[in-house]
Amino acid sequence: MRVVAILAATASLSAQPDIREILERSLEASDRNWKAARNYTFIERREERQLDSGGSVKSRRVLTYDITLLEGSPYRRLIERDGRPLRPEEERREEEKLRKSIEERARESPEQRARRLADYEKRRQREFELIREVPKAFDFRVAGEEVVSGVETWVLDATPRPGYEPRDRRARFFPKLKGRIWVSKQDDAWVRIDAEVIDTISFGLFLARLAKGSHLRFEQVRVNDEVWLPSRLSVAASARLALLKKIHVEQEIRYDRYRKFQANSRIVATGEVQ
Repeated sequence: MRVVAILAATASLSAQPDIREILERSLEASDRNWKAARNYTFIERREERQLDSGGSVKSRRVLTYDITLLEGSPYRRLIERDGRPLRPEEERREEEKLRKSIEERARESPEQRARRLADYEKRRQREFELIREVPKAFDFRVAGEEVVSGVETWVLDATPRPGYEPRDRRARFFPKLKGRIWVSKQDDAWVRIDAEVIDTISFGLFLARLAKGSHLRFEQVRVNDEVWLPSRLSVAASARLALLKKIHVEQEIRYDRYRKFQANSRIVATGEVQ
């Protein structure tokens, strides 16, 4: 019986995944998804709610945008406000902004276009550089396995790594976060991320503070069986502005109606891809 127990324990240990390998593969998968994502247009719905001290909604604002590609870089067009079509005068303003952007980009010289696309790519790379800091900033452990939206995942818990020194100033908040990441067993994508603020985060010479207990969730969905793209980002936060006014905010961003942009696609006045 002792031999059987030892063999069972050994098998269990050998079945445990190598966290370092999971993280390395997940970064490679994130890089692939990051590059493929630039070929997709989508609808973005941003909802913001301000709450009173009892948790009741004081105000609510919903803006919906059509995000498409215009001469190689994204163009954001407001299409709905609070779930309703824009008023005629606002719709005309959006049409005029789109018309001007189309004309401006059509008049670009090759050098100007190359510079615009290079600036866009530089911003994208800076965003991905922050993701690369995650394995350095946190200690991970396997918390289990879970099926999320039909996808088998490894569940990884992340806690701040003692002595971590961020190379990127945007990562200076990482030591004040803990989180959990669900990683697809099939293709190593980050299916879901939960993060919680465990210590007050200050911004702008202490003019604003994000309170302990604030929470963020990020979810992705597989599109066209080729790429993982964002589906939902939600934030529930308490903050203090100028060290005086305390606010409670919930924000949710949903992404859907992904469409793969074709090289011969064009933008027309209604903002649709044809």
